[in-house]
This record gives sequence, C-alpha cells and structure tokens, in this order.
Amino acid sequence: MTVSDPVTRDLLAVFEDVRYRLFARLEGLTDAEYLWEPVPDSLTISPGADGVFRVDTLIPEPTPGIPEPVTTIAWRVWHIGNLCLRGYLIHFFEDVPALGDRHEWPGTAKEGLQELAEDWERFTTRIAALGDKRLLEPMGLGGEFGKESYLKLALHALDEVAHHGGEIGLLRDLYLREDA
Repeated sequence: MTVSDPVTRDLLAVFEDVRYRLFARLEGLTDAEYLWEPVPDSLTISPGADGVFRVDTLIPEPTPGIPEPVTTIAWRVWHIGNLCLRGYLIHFFEDVPALGDRHEWPGTAKEGLQELAEDWERFTTRIAALGDKRLLEPMGLGGEFGKESYLKLALHALDEVAHHGGEIGLLRDLYLREDA
C-alpha cells in the first residue's frame, strides 16, 4: 500500500511489521493447535447444535480473587480479527457494510487465519484512506470516544494485536512442548 502522508505511512509500516511477525508465527498452525485448551475451561470457540462455531464469551468479566480465564489460539485470533479490527470498523467508521454475526468464527485454523487477514486488510485500508489530516482529528462520534482521534484508535488496535499476538506465540510454544 503506497501512502504519501508521513504519519499514516509510518503507522501503516508498523502495522505491516506486526502483521508480518504475527502471520509468520502462525504459519503451519494446525486445527489441533488452534483449538487446543491449555487448561480446563479455557475460553475458545465451539460448534453449536447447528455446527456453526461461536465464541464462548465475548469479553470475560473479571472476578476479584479469580485469575483471568485462559484462552485458546482460536479465541485470540477471533479477538484480534473480529472484536478488535472488525469491531473498530463497525463502531468507529460510518458506511461500513454489515459484517455478519460477530459471535461466529471459523472452526479451522486455515479459515480463521483467512478471516483475520481479511479483517486486517479492511482495517488498514480504512486507516490509509483517512490520510494524516483526518487521522489526527477527533472521530466526532457520540459517546466517550468522540473526542479521540483515529490515530489513537489505530494505536489501540496495534496494541491489541501486538500483545494478543505475543500470547498466541506463547500458546504455540506451550502446545509444542506439551508432551515433551
């Protein structure tokens, strides 16, 4: 993607670096790894009676004195693609097409990574289209985020992708050593 505005160009370059590292780390991901539950009661995606995979819990509610739930790679991939990148498009951009039931997510690694790639492309394309001027202005939406800039939204998305991507890498490392 060629962008001439310097802030937008640099932001997208960092997104591309993070994308490259994440997708390189996910290369060869098997369905068994994708759905592996490292501990009992891990949050994941599961097939319903209709065979459609859906996320168990959108956002786990913290309970004092109880550790945060452990999630599967599938849940993390869904979280980055659907809840973060796709969700930010739906909530913070006008004229976004309907993107389906946000609880649904592919039950295979190959399809899940394809969805993630598509959500990534849609998000970065929208950020690129803003250009520096609009990127730095308030979003102008109602609610608590209306005064925030699209740059702040993009940086938050980058933070979500980077830290959940790191968690995915750790889950892969643990999976590969499970029987070692």
